Amino acid sequence: MVGAVVQMNSGEDREANLARAEELVRRAAAHGARLVVLPEKFNRLGRPQFCAERAEGLDGPTVEWARRLASELAIDLVAGSLLERRPEGPPANAAVHVRPDGEIAAVYRKIHLFDVDVGSTSYRESAYESRGDRVVVSELADGTKLGLAICYDLRFPELFRCLALAGAQVVALPAAFTVPTGRAHWEVLVRARAIENQLFVLAAGQVGRHPPDHESFGHSLVVDPWGAVLARVAAGEGVAGARLEFARQRELRARLPVLSQRVPDAYRVPVHA
Repeated sequence: MVGAVVQMNSGEDREANLARAEELVRRAAAHGARLVVLPEKFNRLGRPQFCAERAEGLDGPTVEWARRLASELAIDLVAGSLLERRPEGPPANAAVHVRPDGEIAAVYRKIHLFDVDVGSTSYRESAYESRGDRVVVSELADGTKLGLAICYDLRFPELFRCLALAGAQVVALPAAFTVPTGRAHWEVLVRARAIENQLFVLAAGQVGRHPPDHESFGHSLVVDPWGAVLARVAAGEGVAGARLEFARQRELRARLPVLSQRVPDAYRVPVHA
């Protein structure tokens, strides 16, 4: 199977973002991709309050667009993430996996919210978004198990271990990493999560400047279970894809059985240092 990541420079104009996303998804599919991953908040990225006020339901235009396109191209499409309107409280940052028949296979709501200070910029996602509370593993058309995570989740290895133990073979990671943290940590963290869990990781990032004055790192990656970078989009908008060799993954997991050699009973926080 060929898996591909799409790198975008999304702004606040949803229709312009969807048009650009469609162009790039079609390019990936034309090159043989059967699994395509879009970046975080691909449909609208900008001022937090502005975007939160325009959150959509899963029956809204963005998910309807994703369902139509996945069905037409006969691909598994991870519609990056979008702000999903919730019955109560702030919207959730939700990754939506759509099957080749156009049906929604799974929805993952971001668990770890980005409440940090990067240089002189403060990010407070919890002021405008609600936190998810469920680990999600979906299934591709061919039966491959797909784990879902979003951006800041990358810094929490517990989540990726849970995905692997639940059977995930691939993890889709839509993201919008900041430039300072991206330069320092993006590739090493993506590769680490792939290596320690023997996963393929498809990390699709935003790139460039977005309103009000934020900048995303880009450098979208396809990484294999050995930690090798199979493909990348280094600069600007674009697409990168690679063949995901699941037979090699099974061989690696058999020869280096780290998942089955875990000793959960020993993993306790010491009472005394």
